[in-house]
Amino acid sequence: DLEANEFVCIVGPSGCGKSTLLNIIAGLVPPSKGHVKVDGEVVLGPGRDRGMVFQNYTLFPWLTIADNIGFGLRLQRLPKGESQERIAYYLDVIGLSRFANAYPKQLSGGMKQRVAIARALANEPEVLLMDEPFGALDAQTKEELQEFFLGLWQKTHITVLMITHDVEEAVFLSEGIYVMGAHPGCIRDKIMIDLPAVRTLDTKLTLEFVELKRQVIQALRI
Repeated sequence: DLEANEFVCIVGPSGCGKSTLLNIIAGLVPPSKGHVKVDGEVVLGPGRDRGMVFQNYTLFPWLTIADNIGFGLRLQRLPKGESQERIAYYLDVIGLSRFANAYPKQLSGGMKQRVAIARALANEPEVLLMDEPFGALDAQTKEELQEFFLGLWQKTHITVLMITHDVEEAVFLSEGIYVMGAHPGCIRDKIMIDLPAVRTLDTKLTLEFVELKRQVIQALRI
């Protein structure tokens, strides 16, 4: 179960089914048995109540940054004024207002991923699903995006379920970590992350952080 407003990460070995689980929740893949419910409703396919952010940026290269963020809003047929207001808001949130009329090829990798996150959030989903969203970034940009997204989540408190191979990232960002095992894919453990809500890169140097990281790594080895 995933509680409302909770930030949870899933870690596990390659091939254990992490991405498949996320795709089932997103409604992109049907479950072989059982079902998924979001806010009491059975998931039968993709829906506005679930936003998705992938490892690859998945931006439309022929659309401007503003139009990429507003793509889902057009599908919803929101009034033009409301749509433009929401696009402007999320451009400001991600710090890219001056790039509104730029195209994806003109942005860095980190900036593109900010746009992908803004596009997902602009639809105001109940749950944000993230499949290794920072996995393709260099180390410095990755840490910058981690801090940015943690700050964004602390403002919105949207429910987040994130897949990652990076144990340190999972401990830094989340309130709890599900550890998956393989053959068959299953949830082996859930480790609660008891760290201060406000975290900085220095948090990664604390004894509490190192101990939590050790616990997760140990659970992965079982």
